[in-house]
This record gives sequence, C-alpha cells and structure tokens, in this order.
Amino acid sequence: MSLARRAPRPSFLQRFNLARFFKGDAPSAAPWVLDRRNVYILPTRQGLFFAVTLVIILLGAINYNNSLGYFLTFLLGSIAIVGILHTYRNLLRLEVRLANIEPAFAGGEVTVPVALHNPGTERREQIALAFADQEPNRCAIPACGQCVVSLRRPAGERGWQPVGRFSLASTFPLGLFRAWSHVVPDSHYLVYPEPASEARLPQTSRYMASLVGDQGIGSDDFAGLRGYRSGDSLKHVHWKALAREQGLLTKQFGGDRSERLWLDWRMLEGRETEARLSQLCRWVIEAGQQGLEFGLWLPDQIIEPGRGHAHQQQCLQALALFGG
Repeated sequence: MSLARRAPRPSFLQRFNLARFFKGDAPSAAPWVLDRRNVYILPTRQGLFFAVTLVIILLGAINYNNSLGYFLTFLLGSIAIVGILHTYRNLLRLEVRLANIEPAFAGGEVTVPVALHNPGTERREQIALAFADQEPNRCAIPACGQCVVSLRRPAGERGWQPVGRFSLASTFPLGLFRAWSHVVPDSHYLVYPEPASEARLPQTSRYMASLVGDQGIGSDDFAGLRGYRSGDSLKHVHWKALAREQGLLTKQFGGDRSERLWLDWRMLEGRETEARLSQLCRWVIEAGQQGLEFGLWLPDQIIEPGRGHAHQQQCLQALALFGG
C-alpha cells in the first residue's frame, strides 16, 4: 500500500485563486502526489495556431460546402482532444519526493535531487522539471518505476535555506497542450559560509602546549598531514596528495605527538563577522584535507579537537548556524 499523502484539499475560493496556477499551494511535507486538484493544462502557442487553422478550414468547408473539409476538421479536432487527455495523464498521479540534499557553500550552487515515482502501468515521457527561470531537466519514467532528476540552483546565504518552488511540466505527445504542476516543499538545506581565498593555516596555535616529544617528526605511528616546511625529509612527503593537486604535504608520525590545531575566532580580531566565518570555513576545509586534528573556538560554542569527515561537517555546521 502506498504511503504517499495527498496535498490538503483546497477550499472553494482557493481552487479558483489564480495564484495557484503560477505559484502553487502553500509549502507542504513530502511526498507530493500530482492529482486533478494541482495539475493544470492550457494550449501551447502551437496549440493556439492549430486551433486557428482548424477554424479557417471549417469556415472554408462551410462556405464551399466541402465534405472533405468537414472530415479533415473533425478528424484533426478529435486528435487534438485525445491529445489533451494524454498530456494531462502524463503527469497525473506521479509521486514526488526529495532525496537527501547535501550542504552547499554560500556563493555556490546546491543540488536538489528530485525522485519521481510512476505508479501507473504506462511509461511517462518528456517530463520537464525546473526551478523558476531555469532551463528544465527532462526525463522519462518507466511504468511502475522511478527516476531521480538533479536540479541545481544558487545556494543563497549561509544558514538554513528553503528548497523553494519547482515545477513539473509536459507537452507530450503532440505539443499542442502543456500540463504543469507546482511543488512547494517545506524542506530546507544547509548553506556553509563562503570559503575565504586565504588557505594558509594559522601557525600560532599549531601545537598543543601539553604535547611532548618530536612533535610529529618521528617515524612511528602515522598521525596526519601538515603543510610542507623547509627541511622536512622527502621520505615524509605525501606524493599522492601532490599528484591530486592538494599541495605539498608532509606526513606526521608519533601517536601523542601529532599536531593539533585550534581554529580560533579571536585570531581574526578586527574583521567583520562574515569575513571571520569565511576564513574559519577555509581553515576547516584545509585542516580536514591535511588530516590534522583540529578544534574550533567560537564565541557561542567550542568544538573539541578531532579529525575526520564527521568532525569537519560538525565544524562547518557550527559556522553556518553561527548567530542564528
């Protein structure tokens, strides 16, 4: 049994509100089912030209009492009426969901994966999906199957951002009519600060005061990576990272002697809030790429040193939601 929920039934006044044709209904939770209350259809420009042509042929047939003209008019008119049904059914009862949306950086783009499920026994052709003012992505959905279409849009400012309205449309099969429906999710995605251009990590808090030993220049357990310094042994250079164009990095060895880095808000005294967040964002990315153990100090929270993808994401999220 399908767990898809239908959109709330609009009132009488809401059903005839023209805004629904252009903007859709209020934001609602997934999944969304396209039904007769939210699928609209109108003639395309080609459809209007086709209708005018039929009227001219019909007037000519009446004027000259031409039976072939009548036949041609009613034949083409019947085909067009059947086309209305097929165009409308191409969208009807489709189920729409959103897959997981990965966080994006401010100033970049976010990818919104839209999953379309076709519960019917007929293939759905030429389904176009798009955010407003963007070129549509087209797909076909097999019978009783589904497909995923990735829509892209500007990420917006840091913090939680609404996914926004996107539309599904089809002119299949004749191109004379266009059926469409709007989907307005109440979902949000996370936007990290825009990374600053300065990638060099701070050196003032590079080492923990309690660390002892060779501070990572030994050759015991691998402890991470750091930027290359003059005098480092070529044996410890991470050549694979250099091949991946990640810069010249040096391998760190020695369990409790690994480098720890504090990325501190207070180091950026004198800068604007967003500039500070952008620089910290860049440092978090660089420290993560170098495999360093790092912590983050913000006025409203402290994230203890750690490493790995999950730790990096935690720090970026703290930066994204700072002051919110």
